[in-house]
Amino acid sequence: MLNYASKIDVYMEEQCLKASVNTCGDCIKSGSGCAWCKDLNFTKAGEQEAARCNTAAMLRDKGCSSNGIINPKNDFIKTKDKPLAPGANPVQIQPQEVQLNLRPGLPQTFQLHFKRAIGYPVDLYYLMDLSYSMKDDLENVKQLGNNLLTELTRITGNARIGFGSFVDKTLLPYTDTNEAKLQRPCSDKSEPCQPAFGFQHVLSLTKDGTKFRDMVAKQHISGNLDPPEGSLDAIMQVAVCKDIGWGNSTRLLVLATDDGFHMAGDGKLAAILEPNKETCELVKNKYSKSNLWDYPSVGQIARKLEEQNIQPIFAVTKKMETVYTELSKLIPKSAVGVLSEDSSNVVKIIVDAYNNLTSEVILAHEALPDFISVKYTSDCKGGESPSERGKCDNVNIGKEVIFNVTVTVDRCITSQSFLIGPLGFSEKMRVNIRTRCECECDDSNQPHPHCGGNGKVVCGSCSCDPGFLGQRCECKLGQKDEASLKAQCRKDNGTECEGKGDCLCGRCQCYSTDSGGNFYGEFCECDDEHCEKANNTQCAGHGKCKCGKCECDQGYEGPACDCVKSDKDCMTDEGVCHERGKCECNVCKCERGYSGAKCKTCSSCQRPCKESCVECLAFGTGPFEKNCSKACNHLKQETVERLLKYDCRVRDKEGCWMLFTMTEQRGFDKYYVKVLQARECPEGPNIAAIVGGSLAAVALIGLLILLIIKGVLYASDLREWKRFEKDRKHEKTSGTNPLFQNATTTIQNPTFSGDS
Repeated sequence: MLNYASKIDVYMEEQCLKASVNTCGDCIKSGSGCAWCKDLNFTKAGEQEAARCNTAAMLRDKGCSSNGIINPKNDFIKTKDKPLAPGANPVQIQPQEVQLNLRPGLPQTFQLHFKRAIGYPVDLYYLMDLSYSMKDDLENVKQLGNNLLTELTRITGNARIGFGSFVDKTLLPYTDTNEAKLQRPCSDKSEPCQPAFGFQHVLSLTKDGTKFRDMVAKQHISGNLDPPEGSLDAIMQVAVCKDIGWGNSTRLLVLATDDGFHMAGDGKLAAILEPNKETCELVKNKYSKSNLWDYPSVGQIARKLEEQNIQPIFAVTKKMETVYTELSKLIPKSAVGVLSEDSSNVVKIIVDAYNNLTSEVILAHEALPDFISVKYTSDCKGGESPSERGKCDNVNIGKEVIFNVTVTVDRCITSQSFLIGPLGFSEKMRVNIRTRCECECDDSNQPHPHCGGNGKVVCGSCSCDPGFLGQRCECKLGQKDEASLKAQCRKDNGTECEGKGDCLCGRCQCYSTDSGGNFYGEFCECDDEHCEKANNTQCAGHGKCKCGKCECDQGYEGPACDCVKSDKDCMTDEGVCHERGKCECNVCKCERGYSGAKCKTCSSCQRPCKESCVECLAFGTGPFEKNCSKACNHLKQETVERLLKYDCRVRDKEGCWMLFTMTEQRGFDKYYVKVLQARECPEGPNIAAIVGGSLAAVALIGLLILLIIKGVLYASDLREWKRFEKDRKHEKTSGTNPLFQNATTTIQNPTFSGDS
């Protein structure tokens, strides 16, 4: 059984032995453990140039001289550190720049030294929530400037502070959009209050603590409606705007608030659909896109802070500690501190957070090109395992830590570079990378006798002049070009000579096999050493291997000639394997779904009851009635007067039902059919009954209609007669004609006198 080291050697050898390897450059690209032999006579006549490519150990075993083995290694070049300019910050990283010449797949490890310097500058930007609930905190912050600057200067000797404030977007539902409320959002009308705003930059980074105090003293509280604030909007502008004045320093951003934060997607509540574009949009020190762009996402904030080497410190109230602790987990190099009721402890929070953040060193890379991977280990506790980032804790000022950086390039690339440095520091080390993908053999450019004077030697192989080709440039091209000649050596556009020979002037010159035989055939596709084996013997000792296939001796068969030619166990009364398979090695190999030792059964087969030949053979009708004997010779049919049971019931051309049984015979689709002589034919219609019934139905329907009409007329007459009788009775009792109506108009004759 191979041990681990042996398995690695075998894997390396397999990487190197590729038919596509033709040059030294191809060889070293094929695997990091591959080497090339440039000795002139290393390959034998007809042997492929790929034989020069193998592991260095295998090449030595095959007789390659030590000076003839080309096996490029990685080069590590430490670039001289740049001298410090007068007044420049102290250097914390060594070296500042390196050059790596890497072979693909071969890792290179170098050391990066980091030492926290005394007097390294600190820039701190204080970003404060000025919503109405922070009223008491603002009064304490106004006295903060000199105290904070003094404390930071005591620690680092070089500090600057700046100030900005934020509330939220001035749109519903975040802020009351009533004009009066926008101008004065505070509930207490007796105190100073500034108009609602999103973010405003108040003071750029400065060493003047008095100026900080004076500028902050001019700030007044503002207000909004909902509890979450627009803090992420403000953080994004502080991170990307040059107006802040960030320098080559440790950059700290203090966010002081007593509420949560809006994030990407919340802008939809105010119909803001355009995402945050991560650019500086300060106009007169105010965020001009506050009401046009959505809030940034947490991922955007984390990425921008890391890009700008800014370390956030979240100074929040106790009720918000959990929220910002979870946020801190998503942002590398961040800290959380709990404010007192009036923010009187903010200086202590900042100093403690600064000490914690700067004592934790996280080494990471940025702008890493494709196909390059980087791993880190360190001499710190827990830093022994390779990881995507290097990390050391409790690194105090003056302490040096060492990181081991391992760089691997996966393939040949153009010159590339990337940066490595500790998060939160602007200082970086530049890593420049080139790949070693060509061999350096120092050959002459003159024609060489080894190549027949028709080419030059390149790393032991012949590079032929135009018009010549071949292992020793012995083939002179005629009217055909090189590509056409090489195409003649490819079978079905495959590998040239199947990888088992050289293409010389359009014909394959085959190699020798490992055991001393030869490959042969038009494309070197054949050999007599790779046939199937049985009992670890080629062709089981009962045949000869010819072009990869066994030609068995008489009395034997099978792919490996391991079967005695016999069909004894395959025989049945109905032939070999019931004529439903082949007998191989005295075992039935069934076909078309049949199974069993002798292919007797078929679980998935169904009787072909819709067989039209049954109608033709039994009754002389149907689709095949004209050529029945020829079309239906696979069936044997018998007509019987009685049939105890039947398998099929099928309607024939005349609409009658045929009943028959089907018994399967040997072979495929062959049946013995017994058909019942009497068919089940439906009786014809009774015309007289149909006509009589129709007339009777018409008469009955007519009679019903007459009776209905008679009934309706009788009911109407009866109703009229009853009304007439009622009117007559009324006339007898009243003495008046019920049909008489009084005159509606009376006309008086003026000449008439009733006295005369």
